[in-house]
Amino acid sequence: MLTTALVFPWVSLDRRGRLRQRWSKGLLALLGIVPRISGAELARPALLIANHVSWVDIFAINALSPSAFVSKADVRQWPIIGWLAAMNETVFLQRGSRGHAHIINAEIATRMAAGRHVAVFPEGTTTDGSHVQHFHAALLQPAIAAGQPVQALAVCYRTPDGTFTRAAAYDGDLSVLDSLKAIIATPRIEVHLHVLPATSTTDTNRRVIAAQAHAAIGAHIAQPGVADIAREREAA
Repeated sequence: MLTTALVFPWVSLDRRGRLRQRWSKGLLALLGIVPRISGAELARPALLIANHVSWVDIFAINALSPSAFVSKADVRQWPIIGWLAAMNETVFLQRGSRGHAHIINAEIATRMAAGRHVAVFPEGTTTDGSHVQHFHAALLQPAIAAGQPVQALAVCYRTPDGTFTRAAAYDGDLSVLDSLKAIIATPRIEVHLHVLPATSTTDTNRRVIAAQAHAAIGAHIAQPGVADIAREREAA
C-alpha cells in the first residue's frame, strides 16, 4: 500500500497497469491461489464481463489483464480502499442517475478507446460460484455506445483435482475476514478463468448480448468441457 502511494502518482497509466498485474499475481500466490486460463484470446480493447464470486475476482482478472473496474459510487468514500480504487482507474457508478450514467459511459468509452480493458460484474452481487444470477444489461451499454466488443469471462474456484470449492466465496453474510480465513484454511485453490469469444456490439442490443453471455458463462460453470480443461494453462 505504501508503495502504491509513493509510486502510482508518478508513473504512466500503462506502467500502473503492469504494476497492478504484477501485484495481483503476487497476492494470488501469497493466498495460495493458482490462476488457470483457458479459452479464447482476449480482444483489445473490450468490455470484460464476468460472474462475481469473491473479492479475489478483481485480482484474478487483473492478473490476466490490467483492467479498470466499474464500482458503486460509495466505495470511493471508503477509507484507503476508496483511494486505492481511484488510483487503479476504477469508474464509480452513481446508480439511478441518468445524467451520471452518461458521464460514466463516456469515461468507459475513453478507456476502451485507449486500448485498455474495462471490467464489470453484471450480476451486481456475488454468489458462491455454483450458479450465475441475472445480468443487468444496462452495464453493457458503454461498449455498445462506443462500438467496442464485449467479452465474457467465466470465473470458477476449484481444488487441484477439479472439484468445485466455495472456499474463496464472498457472499451472504460473510465478511472479508471470514472469506480470507476460508482461503487460508484451504491448502490450494485454483481460480479458473475461461475466456469466451468476443461479441461484436454492432447490429444487436444489450439485452441480447447479456443473455448470450449469461448462458455461456452458466454453461461453462455448470459443466466445463474436457477439452477446455485440457487446454488450461497456468498463468505465467
